[in-house]
Amino acid sequence: MKNMELRQLRAFVLAAETKNFSEAAERMCITPSTFSQTIKSLEAELKTDLFVRNSHETFLTEAGEEILPFAQNTLQQAKNCEDRVLDLKNLNCGTLNIGVTHSFKMMASDAIHHFISTYPKIKLMVYYKTMKELLEMLLAGQVDCVLSYRPSVIPSNIESHTLFDDRLSVIVNETHPLASLKEIDLHELACHQLVLPTEGMQARNALTALATRKGISIKPQIEINEVVPLLNLVQSSQMATILSRSSIDGFSDLRAIPIAGSEDMLIGSYHVLRNSYHKHSMKVFVE
Repeated sequence: MKNMELRQLRAFVLAAETKNFSEAAERMCITPSTFSQTIKSLEAELKTDLFVRNSHETFLTEAGEEILPFAQNTLQQAKNCEDRVLDLKNLNCGTLNIGVTHSFKMMASDAIHHFISTYPKIKLMVYYKTMKELLEMLLAGQVDCVLSYRPSVIPSNIESHTLFDDRLSVIVNETHPLASLKEIDLHELACHQLVLPTEGMQARNALTALATRKGISIKPQIEINEVVPLLNLVQSSQMATILSRSSIDGFSDLRAIPIAGSEDMLIGSYHVLRNSYHKHSMKVFVE
């Protein structure tokens, strides 16, 4: 039965419901002869008669009665497939898996909130991990895309797309002695207490690269692997941290002072597998 087709089952079910080949053919928008041939081809495929036809009536054989529920169920399942795909296109169902680096958490929060508010029927799974861990998850197909600052090295089978430009900055509260500066050099931080993101977080990686380039040693007093508690500590103390300029969105009492020489170091990006299927929900989330 390798050649059985849905159109044959539709014709069979319609004929069973109407008990009239001409009416069933009209409902399928085909000629009676074409409809009759469709039924004959199904009977040949099954090697049995499905209808008894005479000049007065058409009714199902025992075999026809037996397979009718299965044909109806098959057509319903096919309809369910069509409806499910339509729901996916309209974002009425489905699951979207997003990876977000710790340094990118603040920037991603607004997009996440807007997406789930706009598309409440999509299940959104968000994973906060390091860049290395998230790229491994992307390569393994465990996440659909990754939001982060662009890493210095991108695997060849991953596409990286720019969302916005950002800048590495010194973050302090509004009472800190550095708060009034328009720009700062890393050398000026030597006499200030620092609380920094841990190594492996993207802002820290960018800072290490900049400090190495300038021949400066940066020694934090505290290291924290989460952005929000790090910023909370800066709010309540005279300590400074180094993050992206946009990381303080929502913190009105904090100041971001751009670091000289860091203009091209932070590029907000999303990353997807190259030459692979990309979910419609992922494309809408990125937009």
